[in-house]
Amino acid sequence: MARMNIVLPAMGEGVIEATINKWLVKTGDVVKEDDPLVEVATDKVDSEVPAPASGVIVEIKAAEGSVPAVGDIIAILDTEIETTPEVVKKIDEEVEMTRETVKSDREERQEEYMVSREMKSRTRSGKFLSPLVRNIAAQEGISYPELDTITGTGMDGRITRDDILRFLESRKKETIEEDPKQPETAVTQIPESPRQSPEAVKTESSEIPNIVPPKEEIIEMDRVRKLIADHMVMSVRTSPHAVSFIDADVTKMIRWRSSIKDRFLADEGQKLTLTPIFVDAAARALHDFPMVNISVDGYNIIRKKNINIGIATALPDGNLIVPVIKNANEKNLTGLAKAVNDLSERARSNKLKPDEITGGTFTITNFGTFNNLSGVPIINQPQVAILGTGAVRKMPAVIEAPDGDMIAIRHIMILSLSFDHRVIDGALAGKFLSRIKEILEDYTPDIA
Repeated sequence: MARMNIVLPAMGEGVIEATINKWLVKTGDVVKEDDPLVEVATDKVDSEVPAPASGVIVEIKAAEGSVPAVGDIIAILDTEIETTPEVVKKIDEEVEMTRETVKSDREERQEEYMVSREMKSRTRSGKFLSPLVRNIAAQEGISYPELDTITGTGMDGRITRDDILRFLESRKKETIEEDPKQPETAVTQIPESPRQSPEAVKTESSEIPNIVPPKEEIIEMDRVRKLIADHMVMSVRTSPHAVSFIDADVTKMIRWRSSIKDRFLADEGQKLTLTPIFVDAAARALHDFPMVNISVDGYNIIRKKNINIGIATALPDGNLIVPVIKNANEKNLTGLAKAVNDLSERARSNKLKPDEITGGTFTITNFGTFNNLSGVPIINQPQVAILGTGAVRKMPAVIEAPDGDMIAIRHIMILSLSFDHRVIDGALAGKFLSRIKEILEDYTPDIA
C-alpha cells in the first residue's frame, strides 16, 4: 500500500477556493476509483470530488465548513498503486501546476482590480483587504484609518464583507444620532447613485421594517438562490438593458423536426428537442455578427474567439443554472442535441462539473418550455446579450403567394433579445435578431 494525497481540484475559471459542505466518506472507508468523496461548494456551483484511485481513506485533513484553496490537500488515501519515482513526480507536477494556476489567477485578478481601483491591498497597520472589501470601501468612501478600526472576523483577522457592512451600518446610525433633525425614514431610503453596489443595497434594504402578518411565512433563500439574486441585481446595475422582439414563422422547421425526430431517436439514441436547433441558429448568427459575441471591461471591448452558448436550465428545487456548450459553432445538430441532453440531465441531478458552467459568451433561455409567449431576460454577466425563445403556436398568418396574399395556419414564435446598450445599438441588435429569424424560418441543419 502507498499513500496518495487527495487535493482540491481546479473548480473552473476564476475559482480559487471552495467550501467543504459534506464528507461522503469517513476515515477507514474503502473506496473505489471515481467514487464521490466529498461535496464542495463554490460561488458558481455545488460539485463532488471523486476518488483518484481505489484504496482506503486514512485521514481527512479538511473539515466540513472549511475553505481550502485549489491545490490544498483535503484527504489522504492508502492505495495499491505502486508509487514509483515517475508516479510521484507526475503527481507532484500536477499539484504544482494546479497551484501555479491558482497563483496566476489570484495575481491576474489582483492586477486587474488594482488598475480599476487605486487602493492598496493592506492598511497602514497591515490588515489585508480583499478585492471585494476594497470595492465596497472605494464606493462608500471609507478611508484607511477607518478600515484600521474595523475588527476582522475572517482568517488571521481579515476584514470580511460582513465586517465592512456592519461598519457601514454602525456609521450610518451614528450619523443619524448626531443629527436629530434628520427624519427616521432616511435610513430606509435607497440612494439613486449608479455606483451603488448590490452589497450596499442589501445593507440598506435590510433596515426596512418587515412586519409579517399572521399566517404568513418567512422563507430564507438557500445559498444558490442568494447567488442568483445577487447576480441578477448586479447585471441590471451593470448593463443598461434594451430589448428587441421579432416573430418567426417556423412552420418549415417544425414540420422537418416532426418528420425526423423518431428516426433521430432510433439512430442517435437522442431526443431532438427545439433547444439544439435554437443553439445552432444562435451559433450561426454569432459567427455572422461577432460583435455580439463580446464582453466589456471598463471602456474596453473584448471580442471572444470561441462561441460558447449557455442554456438556462430550471432545476427541480426551483433554482436556475446555466450549463455551457463550448465551441457550439463547431458542432453539427447531432452533437448539439447530445450536448444539450447530457448537460440538462446532469444539471437537474446536480452532476455538472464547475468548468461546464463557466466560459459562456452568449445565453439562451426558453420561455416556451412553460408555454409562455415571450419574456425580457436579464443578461448573464459578463456577456452582453441573451436570447429568449417563446412558445411555438399555431396562428392565422398572412402569406404571400403568386396569386396574391392569403391567410393560412402557421407555426409562429416570438424571439426576444436583451442586449447591453453600452456596446450594442439597436441596429446591430435588430440585424442579429433578424438573422436568427432567417435561419429558423429556412432551417437546413447539418446532421452528418
